Amino acid sequence: MTSADRIDGPQLLSWARRSAEELGRHREVINSLNVFPVPDSDTGSNMAFTMAAAVKEAGNCEPAATADVVAEALAVGSIKGARGNSGVVLSQVLRGVAQAAGDGELGGRDVAKALANAVAFVERAIADPVEGTIITVLREAARAAKEASISKNALSDITSAALTAAEDALANTPSQLAELREAGVVDAGGTGLVLLLKVLHAEVTGGSIHGSAEHEDLHDEEDTEHSHGVAGWLEVLFMFTGPLDELEAVLSAMGRSLVIARATDTHGKVHIHTTEAGPVIERALELGTLTDLRLEILPDATPMHEARRVGRLIVAITPGGSLMDLYNRAGAVAVAPGPDVIEDVRREITASGAHEVIILPNGQLDPETVKEIEAAADQASLEVTLLPTVRLVNGIAAVSVHDPRLPVSEAAALMSEAAEEMAVADILTTTNGVEIVARDTLVVRAATLTDAVREAATIMLDGGGELVTILVAPRDVAAVDVEALEADLDAEVVVYPADGLGSTGQLGVE
Repeated sequence: MTSADRIDGPQLLSWARRSAEELGRHREVINSLNVFPVPDSDTGSNMAFTMAAAVKEAGNCEPAATADVVAEALAVGSIKGARGNSGVVLSQVLRGVAQAAGDGELGGRDVAKALANAVAFVERAIADPVEGTIITVLREAARAAKEASISKNALSDITSAALTAAEDALANTPSQLAELREAGVVDAGGTGLVLLLKVLHAEVTGGSIHGSAEHEDLHDEEDTEHSHGVAGWLEVLFMFTGPLDELEAVLSAMGRSLVIARATDTHGKVHIHTTEAGPVIERALELGTLTDLRLEILPDATPMHEARRVGRLIVAITPGGSLMDLYNRAGAVAVAPGPDVIEDVRREITASGAHEVIILPNGQLDPETVKEIEAAADQASLEVTLLPTVRLVNGIAAVSVHDPRLPVSEAAALMSEAAEEMAVADILTTTNGVEIVARDTLVVRAATLTDAVREAATIMLDGGGELVTILVAPRDVAAVDVEALEADLDAEVVVYPADGLGSTGQLGVE
């Protein structure tokens, strides 16, 4: 088998595409390893999405584009599309490749230089690097590649040395980080990096990938309780244009896991875990401009006990079954609609002792019932806010942005905004196929659920958005091809099983 001596543009793009495919294939395995810095089980998904964004950008290059052009496109696409801490770090790895590809091709020493660049960029990006994570694995890969490049010229020798060192470093991560050791896993981000290096070595040698990113033997399936989540924490990501060094100095005291992926000295992707999302955004706006703002709840960010700690109760009106569990996990009390709904809501309020109540009607209450709830609240001298959630999917958007640290009026305003800004539609199954209807108007009709969602979401995303939420009956979840939809829509797609919808499903775009 003949090994390549240098990596040209088409081969670099081939590596990126294969990497995106492998990250997608192994996303759940990598997600299952994710316990640090918070056990949010999304490292695999974030790396897969980020790499897919990079590939999409590079796909616009001319077929004969040189490696420097392809690498620059990969870097730009990954920075713009970076999701989560791991995605931001991955974007800096690709930026390192771009800096090393100046000659239009990548040889062995160029690969070593790319890894060294990546280490420098990642260390610069991460405000407080922690050993036993992806940075450790990356650093060891770079060290081995540099040492190999001194005595060897063959590209395959360099990629082999980097891969071997990375695998050894990954296996050692539990000894460096207590959270990994306690959970019985290796680092999730490091696992993703090793997978990328495996694909690179296979691309260079013409071989296949052996020994996938499956480390279930290192994971204690019975150990599902982790104490790393802290109530009130949100993940905040945005593109920033302005003085990045000054922004870093300001934000470093406002949260943790601060990562700034610099495209230039004045433009980059910002990632931070914080309990002060509002102030973080305000300070950033004082210093520059923000685009592509994204907030995500971290595990235990809004559990019921945290909301109740400030005397607040969120009540979601939802049919019994899986959606009740979903709302409960998000920090709300779920109450089923029906003739006793007013009494059930009153009982939950009394039991909680809350003096602030936010109610998500979710389209499950008629106007008369809403008035009765408001009247009951007035009699009890409670501060009750009913949000404009006209669908169950709106309610999910609203509860996902609840911040118990904010005054109830501000928290409710943010939740209302999230609900109102979500474009929604109903999914119906008819004799003619699957139809998606918005405001009593047929949007699309298609033969399959995935095709119908793809066509409708494409139309709905024209107005902006990056997250597609789908509620379908549990039996229909498998009929939704999430990976295909994410690739086609260039958006994150989340599917929730939902009982008692009264239709095939609901679709929301935000």
